[in-house]
Amino acid sequence: MKDRDTTEDAPETGWRGSPEGWLDAAYEMLIEKGIDAVKIMPLATRLKLARTSFYWHFRDREALLAALADRWVSRTTLPLIAAAGEYADSEPEAMLNVIGCFIGETFDDRLEFAVRSWALQDAGIMDRVQGEDVKRLAALSDLLRKWGHDPEDAEVRARTIYLAQIGYISMQVRESLALRMARIPHYVAIYSGGKFPAPREMARFHARHGYTEGTEA
Repeated sequence: MKDRDTTEDAPETGWRGSPEGWLDAAYEMLIEKGIDAVKIMPLATRLKLARTSFYWHFRDREALLAALADRWVSRTTLPLIAAAGEYADSEPEAMLNVIGCFIGETFDDRLEFAVRSWALQDAGIMDRVQGEDVKRLAALSDLLRKWGHDPEDAEVRARTIYLAQIGYISMQVRESLALRMARIPHYVAIYSGGKFPAPREMARFHARHGYTEGTEA
């Protein structure tokens, strides 16, 4: 087995943790310190478990990293695709559904940032990131075609939406919720071709995200 060093093992206690516990610890380590820090011994130390306990749940470090990549897909790609397919009464409301995915905890932006950083040093992860980008863009293009955009226009608008949202994450943009909410109707108009959301649509959007207009949250 890979990456064993029994001289540093904690004594066995009978409790070996769980696959989800090891994965949660790997997730936090990736977020905090990057992929190079996601190693078995530091995770065992964090969990206060013997290093050998890891091998009851994962074949090796690579199996753990594969599970971590799967978690990234489930917390980023899948919520975005779901938002793109969510019911809407109008195109602006459909755009609000997509934008709303990136507000709050639906789309795991910390994990997105960490995995894109990981991809810079791992060709396999870069291939997977690029594959998920294709799926996300396809979902956005399909949404736009549904609202009457021709294929070329839908593709360009999809890229505009997606690159703006990923840019927020990659640039680690931090702005107040009030400022972001004030800008959202303008983003919607840009994405949809000049169609602003109706006041009632913005009111529903604010309510869904626990925002009261005029607050500085």
